[in-house]
Amino acid sequence: MLFSELKCKSVINLKDCKCLGKVGDLEFDECSGQICALIIPGGNKFFNLFDTGPEFVIPYKNIKKIGPDIIIVDICC
Repeated sequence: MLFSELKCKSVINLKDCKCLGKVGDLEFDECSGQICALIIPGGNKFFNLFDTGPEFVIPYKNIKKIGPDIIIVDICC
């Protein structure tokens, strides 16, 4: 799967069924090249000046399913 395909998917939390947003970036291990976490940017930014929400860093172990349209994760917010 390409990163461009992954970042189009909505991320849904299994605990409360809320949409956390869309994938903004990935964190990976430089030595192994494995993905460590998904980074979901917080809220809407107005010209990159005002951040209206928290950024979510979701460890890879908390990803439960990657489907055609959504990614289901299990985290406590």
